[in-house]
Amino acid sequence: MAKRKIFISSVQSEFAAERKALHEYLSADPLLGKFFEPFLFELLPATDQRADEIYLNEVEQSDIYLGLFGRTYGFENAEGISPTEVEFNRATELHKTRLVYLTNDITSERHPKENQLIQTAQEVLVRKKFNTVDELKSAVYASLVRYLEEKEIIRLGPFDASFHEKASLDDVDDEKVKMFVRTAQLKRNFPLNEAEPTEKILTHLNLFAEGRITNAALLLFGKLPQRFFINSEVRCASFAGTVVEKPIPSYKVFKGSLFELADQALEFVLNKLDYRIETRAEHISIPGSYEIPKEAISEAIVNAIAHRDYTSNASVQVMVFRDRVEIWNPGSLPMGWTTEKLKQLHTSVPANPLIAEPLYLAGYIERIGTGTTDIISKCLVVGLPEPEFIQAEDFRAIVYRSSTDHVTPQVTPQVTPQVTPQVEQLIAVLDGVSSRDELQEKLELKDREHFRKSYINEALKLEVIEMTIPDKPNSPTQKYRLTHKGKALKELLNKKN
Repeated sequence: MAKRKIFISSVQSEFAAERKALHEYLSADPLLGKFFEPFLFELLPATDQRADEIYLNEVEQSDIYLGLFGRTYGFENAEGISPTEVEFNRATELHKTRLVYLTNDITSERHPKENQLIQTAQEVLVRKKFNTVDELKSAVYASLVRYLEEKEIIRLGPFDASFHEKASLDDVDDEKVKMFVRTAQLKRNFPLNEAEPTEKILTHLNLFAEGRITNAALLLFGKLPQRFFINSEVRCASFAGTVVEKPIPSYKVFKGSLFELADQALEFVLNKLDYRIETRAEHISIPGSYEIPKEAISEAIVNAIAHRDYTSNASVQVMVFRDRVEIWNPGSLPMGWTTEKLKQLHTSVPANPLIAEPLYLAGYIERIGTGTTDIISKCLVVGLPEPEFIQAEDFRAIVYRSSTDHVTPQVTPQVTPQVTPQVEQLIAVLDGVSSRDELQEKLELKDREHFRKSYINEALKLEVIEMTIPDKPNSPTQKYRLTHKGKALKELLNKKN
């Protein structure tokens, strides 16, 4: 995100210390320095350009005009107007955001033209008075934080509850709303019926107020949600092996409402899983089941869609490997939470509460914090390994497939001799998730290049270990873990030893 440029205007001789202090403060503050770039003329290198031309050019390029008005009026041009007033007038003409701060002097102590300039400023904007540099810093800080809030660059409330500046009720699909109401009535006894106006239904869901539409309403019921949120999509891919590699047998990018994204992604995964047909002995219809419970996959996908960070440019990713399904979302756990907490009954703290509520009403998720524990229990009850949850740069849920057809045939005595001693050593010390530095330290190796080529790369090639961030192999937070094949091989090697 590009920084907003602030043009600091004043009579330089009167406010030399204040200008310098303000510039240093805005540049160094952890919050303001991230979003704003102050401009001071005196910090520019020497140039043969006229000063007034540079000033006005900088005003035009700035997002905010910040004026310090005091006692003096300053140098006057041929028309009898000071540079400060010329700059203020140009900022006004260009409809720039203008912030004016006044010294706490009485009118009689000011230059008459300075009083006239202050009067003009008073008619078009709010002014703040200050006595000291610290008071000036405090006033500027408050004004700029308010600017960030009003521009929705920072938010005090959730993203989904924010109103979209460019959208209206016309951007909502009435049919999608009616379909939701029919489903919510069946699933959760939703009190309204589909004949009610869309405006009333959205208002009931806290998605519409005072003629403004929320981000959540567009994501859930928008005619074209990706027109407003291009990153609101789910990217699905399947791979022949256990690592991300080309060619990719199947790759889809799904767009639409959040309900549509969840349905499409679920269908993609189910089409890649084995389906077992059972006996008809006790049923009229032929029963069957997927190798991973459908409910576990659905829960993991919907959780990713519901809890992701919609301010991120990244998308939800669903990847089907030979031994597992991984669901990634650009988001993070609530402050202070660990992935271990997800394995226990916990409170529900949705990152997007206005999105989560309609998903709950339509039966897509539960609201009492049982989602992740349900994923675990549904997998364990059918004999699958316990799913994993990993918080790294993204949040990931890993649901393992049946190992019967995917691991055992590969880990045989015929394969074992092909594993180098270096890979055997790496497998022996790799428990859970570890970084390259941690593994190198455990093996007491100093040559990083040798370790990378002979240990890490060889183990990856044999698919006995895998990266925790496979799409970013050079990530500084990259770690490694054993695959199902690696775990089985480790067990086999332990038995031999």
